[in-house]
Amino acid sequence: MFVLRFTQTLLKEMKAIPKENELVSPLFSWHANIIRLNNRKHILFVNDLSRLSVLIEGIRTAQLNGLIDKFQSELFDYLVSEEIEQALINSYMNDGSEVTISKTNSRSVLGTMKEITFYSTDTQMEFADKEELIKWLNRIIYKPIDYEEPIKVFKEAIQRQYM
Repeated sequence: MFVLRFTQTLLKEMKAIPKENELVSPLFSWHANIIRLNNRKHILFVNDLSRLSVLIEGIRTAQLNGLIDKFQSELFDYLVSEEIEQALINSYMNDGSEVTISKTNSRSVLGTMKEITFYSTDTQMEFADKEELIKWLNRIIYKPIDYEEPIKVFKEAIQRQYM
């Protein structure tokens, strides 16, 4: 089961009612916040364990079911683009097919989200598409995960989980 931990701003924007759920593996826990990128609203998701980030656009206010579906499809597409084994991706996505909305619970992940927001909005680098930006963000070294790349930490965690 995926637990999506929304910030207060995103809870209001999506008109979502959070449920308390503390008993979930950090691999299946994702923090989410709304950010502005190129004058458009995007939803930023950051995995609690690996700090892997995924950006989603095109979701309007109070479209919670659309947001959940879009998150799952964007995450699947991103993991495929990173050349993770299809069987591992399918197992991970099947285990996360059920989704619960909760409040944020980690200041460390929120700090990482702030850092990712800074890099994605304030850098002057041009990217061909959103996928290229996400790949670049997931290769920046983050202090909370022992200076490892988020994609590398995620790949190792998903392999340990399903092999």
